[in-house]
Amino acid sequence: MPESLAITRFLNHLFGGAVSSLFEAVGIHTAHPAAPINDTFALEVLVACGLIVFFILVRLTLSVEKPNPAQQVAEMVHEFTGGQADQIIGHGYERFQAFVTCILLFVVLNNLLGLIPGVDTPTAQPSVPLGIALLTFLYYNFHGVRAQGVVGYLKHFAGPLWWIAPLLFPIEIISHLARVMSLTIRLYANMLASDLVTLVFFSLVPVAIPAIFLGLHFAVSLIQAYIFMVLSMIYLSMAVAHEH
Repeated sequence: MPESLAITRFLNHLFGGAVSSLFEAVGIHTAHPAAPINDTFALEVLVACGLIVFFILVRLTLSVEKPNPAQQVAEMVHEFTGGQADQIIGHGYERFQAFVTCILLFVVLNNLLGLIPGVDTPTAQPSVPLGIALLTFLYYNFHGVRAQGVVGYLKHFAGPLWWIAPLLFPIEIISHLARVMSLTIRLYANMLASDLVTLVFFSLVPVAIPAIFLGLHFAVSLIQAYIFMVLSMIYLSMAVAHEH
């Protein structure tokens, strides 16, 4: 069965029929029509809804004099991502900060879910990193076109010399498409490896030793989320940069 968690059963109870009908309408046949929503998707929904609720509560309880712990955490994250974006993207980074902050928080929370006993890390499933990578790819290309226009943006792919443009253009297109694969594989492979190592040691030795690998999983989760965010910023900075 594709479901084992309570949140998955709940979502299938509410939306399973509608999701199955939608799949059928587009010609997709699921192995379990009665329960088309799996644990991975349910956990993604849980993380997304949790982030939305968290920031709504922060917004409703903003206080200059006595900020509550949630507001302090939100301000710390905002300052951290803002500082990174300022260094990497530079002038005008503010318009991209909300996106890169969402990337950081969504990835890190999905990574950390693997620390919960009985819960598989969502980002250890290739579809999750692929979805985030595709969204990032569309986002930075959209803003590249928005900032420079279609012709101006395409000049990035042609290079500085017109006579090498026919050779450089397809190479640059392939390079940009490879970014999706790079973002996907880096996050997926690291989280899958972390899950497997932890599982192996829990099955072979007492709890004390695997606890070390839980700490390693925590560190890998933070590092991989940070790397994903930084790469997103780099791609954005390159996309919106004007040639001089």
